Amino acid sequence: MKIEKLIKENKGSIIDVRTPMEFSAGHVEGSKNIPLTEITSRMDELKQLPSPLILCCASGMRSKQVEGFLKSQKIDCVNAGSWLEINYIKFN
Repeated sequence: MKIEKLIKENKGSIIDVRTPMEFSAGHVEGSKNIPLTEITSRMDELKQLPSPLILCCASGMRSKQVEGFLKSQKIDCVNAGSWLEINYIKFN
């Protein structure tokens, strides 16, 4: 399923991998903040969330890293890039 459709139909879970400070400055409504540095220690939590996991950050670089790792762990996920792009898709 395309990322745009997942977002518009509220499928899966939006995971923002930025730092808590970045997240508090602005984020996608309903998204969950799990920073890149905490991904491995929060795997049990990630596995419990509705899939696919829709990953975002500031530019898409950190979320791409997380996508590679999660896919290697057999977790259904997609890199959606910037959280601002998700907001644009969600509200347009």
